[in-house]
Amino acid sequence: MTPALEFIEHNGFIAEVIRTKRTKSASIKVEEGIISVVVPQDLTVERIQQLLNEKKRWIKVKIYLHNQAKPSSEKEFVSGESIPYLGRNYRLLVERGAFTPAKLVAGKLIVTVPTGGNQNVVRNAVVRWYRARALEQFTAKSKRWSKVVGVTPASVGIKAFKSRWGSCSPNGDIQFNWTVMMAPNRIVDYVVAHELCHLVRHDHSPEYWKLVARVMPDFAECKEWLKTNGSALVI
Repeated sequence: MTPALEFIEHNGFIAEVIRTKRTKSASIKVEEGIISVVVPQDLTVERIQQLLNEKKRWIKVKIYLHNQAKPSSEKEFVSGESIPYLGRNYRLLVERGAFTPAKLVAGKLIVTVPTGGNQNVVRNAVVRWYRARALEQFTAKSKRWSKVVGVTPASVGIKAFKSRWGSCSPNGDIQFNWTVMMAPNRIVDYVVAHELCHLVRHDHSPEYWKLVARVMPDFAECKEWLKTNGSALVI
């Protein structure tokens, strides 16, 4: 059974609490402006809040640097905005209350954040949702396309790449850019097939592209779509 997600509202931001038996000390991570606290399984909420308070200056600096570096987006993260996912557009609905993870209900992406929660809090909730869906989708699609290509990746994960859609290590570990979730479903399939083919040939030689064409005959159209529209896949 998947453990329930745990979040803490503190100092005007939301932190996800990850409890594990594998650590005896707490650590705080800020990735893509999203805060996670990895703690021993029985650490109290009060102690976690104390840790966040002690590191609040460092956290704010990390969030500021992320906001300065991230690609520009026209979104204001208010109710009514369009949220693209696998080729369909959903409406964002921002509600006020105790923070809960974003959820897709009846064509709306519902985000519940505390009163006074700013644009960054709403954006982070949306990004958390995208990342969770990305891991689900890429894991499932990799399993399906692995049978077509005839390979088995060592692992499948997600990452925020700045200028690529995926990567394949010499050891067979594959990572995908979660922002591809904003593209049509067929484009996501192409990105998966592309990386899996690198398990056969770790280059972009003519032989590699022949393999891609064999497993996905319309790959050229997908490749061109990403070239033309990829820069718009930002949030």
